[in-house]
Amino acid sequence: MKDPIHCFKEEITEDNRPWGKFRSFPFQRAGNIKIITVKPGGCLSLQYHNHRCEFWLVLDEGLEITLGDRIWQPKKNEEVFIPQKIPHRVRCLGSKECRIMEIWIGQSSESDIVRLKDEYGRS
Repeated sequence: MKDPIHCFKEEITEDNRPWGKFRSFPFQRAGNIKIITVKPGGCLSLQYHNHRCEFWLVLDEGLEITLGDRIWQPKKNEEVFIPQKIPHRVRCLGSKECRIMEIWIGQSSESDIVRLKDEYGRS
């Protein structure tokens, strides 16, 4: 059986047009689609999910992403696939708000967050 991220990747299509191109994502597999905005100096909790994978598209520069043991500053339009149960977080290093688009791969809910570290005292 293929993993959910592999199936999601296989269904991403790209179509070239005279004016440029577009990419289509398999929204039928999405449990949710969000634009997450992180304030300067803000960060999401270091967390993982038991019931979903995630796909992030970086919309702005100025972010730092943690995924497992890897920490890096992604480029605008970079795509990040987050497997189930892998710790991850995003932090805004810049002086203005930064955004990611997040697509949940699989059905889930906001309660499917296991926080490992949180700067705002949430458990």
